[in-house]
Amino acid sequence: MEELPGGSTPSPAPKRPVLLTVLCSLTFLGSGLNIASGLMIALFIEPFRVVLGNIEKTFDLPGMEILKAATPGFFFSTALFYALSLTGAILMWKLKKAGFHFYTIAQILLILAPMYFLKMPGPSLLDIILSGIFIILYSLHLKIMT
Repeated sequence: MEELPGGSTPSPAPKRPVLLTVLCSLTFLGSGLNIASGLMIALFIEPFRVVLGNIEKTFDLPGMEILKAATPGFFFSTALFYALSLTGAILMWKLKKAGFHFYTIAQILLILAPMYFLKMPGPSLLDIILSGIFIILYSLHLKIMT
């Protein structure tokens, strides 16, 4: 290592922990797929509704009416929130603390979006649990982020 003025040596950059690498990779995959699907559905909303109608005829799945009534604005907004989530994961991959804040804000917005756009009475418990787990696991790495 090169010696700094005053006789000290620079400290090595912290290494990204395996768990952080796994979390970021899962977020890259999930957010990337959700950005693509949100944009595609928003752009092709009518064919999407036809497909949902065909699925509804074959399977008795709850919530299909809510999805069929969703506007392109809902899908564009969620794609934007997933892009914010992806940005946060990219920054955390680079060990930047701001990424955690971007990611957390995006997850909160994604939990609230169905209540605003789809007039859902409350947030999805599964969304809260999964987002909470990821936020907690990401927060464990804040001490090594700059």
